[in-house]
Amino acid sequence: MADENAYNSTPTLDEIVFENRNKEYGAYDLRSQYPKLLTKSFIIGTSLFLVAALSPFIYLTIKNLNAADKKEVKADLVEIIQEDKIIETPKEEEPPPPPPPPKEEEKIEIIQNVVPEPVKAPKIETPPPPISKQLETTTGLVNQEGVKAPAYTPPPPPPSTGTKTSTVEVKPQVSDTQVYTEVEQTAEFPGGINAFRNKVSSNFDTSSMNGDEGTVKTEITFVVERDGSITDVKASGGNSDFNAEAVRTIKSIKNKWTPAKINGQSVRYRFRLPLTMNFEG
Repeated sequence: MADENAYNSTPTLDEIVFENRNKEYGAYDLRSQYPKLLTKSFIIGTSLFLVAALSPFIYLTIKNLNAADKKEVKADLVEIIQEDKIIETPKEEEPPPPPPPPKEEEKIEIIQNVVPEPVKAPKIETPPPPISKQLETTTGLVNQEGVKAPAYTPPPPPPSTGTKTSTVEVKPQVSDTQVYTEVEQTAEFPGGINAFRNKVSSNFDTSSMNGDEGTVKTEITFVVERDGSITDVKASGGNSDFNAEAVRTIKSIKNKWTPAKINGQSVRYRFRLPLTMNFEG
């Protein structure tokens, strides 16, 4: 019976190729070490790839652990007091003009031009003188007075009548470009001024403030145009960051206003809004 253990080990391809040759030659050593080198290179390459891929996450984790605690800023909108109306010094009123005289009904006087009908002068017949007198009459030029007709007197001209005058009340003309501060009907925001304040409070970005300012005040002015849009937004407070954010917040509100009116005509109107907010760290 043959020894079964003699064929237990199957020779590799390298052993078959280098059988009966000098195995100390470098090619045999490279071929025999190739699987180990390939496995080692794969492990090292995989490790470097994982390190490169996980480096950003490790960096962010370390940065978040070392970062300071985030400070929350609490901002509360302080109740806004209604704007006080500007009291102007009363001007000296000029005495009112005297009332116009009572209007009298125009009297029309009809004058009839009566032309007298001409009357023929009565014909005066003088009997001829007797023949004895005619023979004594000397011929020549003799002025004889005729009968005068009554003189014609033209009628007097009609009296001149005054021209009829009437007073018409003219309302002042309203400008389309002038910005008014006093109007008959002020501009209004849809829902009232409280709705406008709520929009300002909700759209205000408190992250632009440090949080330790305390109570900050400013006065915002803007023009409500004839079509209800808002232009020329300005803020005049002492904190520049608060002024800039207040202007940005007002401009971000796109709702149209009801324009102000004078004599029923829409005009440009300057609106003033005091704004006060309280910031607590």
